[in-house]
Amino acid sequence: MIDTFNEHYWTERYATNQIGWDIGHISRPLKEYFDQLTDRSLRILIPGAGNAYEAEYLWSIGFENVHVIDLSVLPLQNIKDRIPAFPSSQLIHGDFFEHSAQYDLIVEQTFFCALSPELRINYVKKMTTLLAPEGKLVGLMFKIPLHTDYPPFGGNEVEYRNLFEAHLKIELMEEAYNSIQPRKGNELFVKLRKLKA
Repeated sequence: MIDTFNEHYWTERYATNQIGWDIGHISRPLKEYFDQLTDRSLRILIPGAGNAYEAEYLWSIGFENVHVIDLSVLPLQNIKDRIPAFPSSQLIHGDFFEHSAQYDLIVEQTFFCALSPELRINYVKKMTTLLAPEGKLVGLMFKIPLHTDYPPFGGNEVEYRNLFEAHLKIELMEEAYNSIQPRKGNELFVKLRKLKA
């Protein structure tokens, strides 16, 4: 299996424009979820965010406490180029698994599927440390097999429920009804809440 959890791998993908997961705009399910949020003070993290159109959209509608973390500096620079006013301190060049802070909302958009499957339990455990009490992990996950030796790595609802349910309350996990056409029928929309201690 290719070692994909390193800066060089992802920087090379951005430098050579091998970013097939990048749809060039915010995905419809996340846009519609963000549109119904009313608390603009939420502390938000988007891990493995790439070009982070989700952060751009959130910023445009008044969410100023949005943080982005990525292993590669190239997409972070792309964000800064698109949104000069976005605080540089909220564009974090680093390893998600070494990050420490507390967030009310963590957004999942093609980060989970980029991680080798053996890292998924670490992902779940890290989410429990980054989420504030009652914090939510919300986003999209593929519900199809996909690749086994390089990203994106797929999965299914049964697997995800088994993975998450001991650590986070599953409030919603169902096929996204509003996926973009190329991903229609292939995505689960998930809303998970941190369990009370």
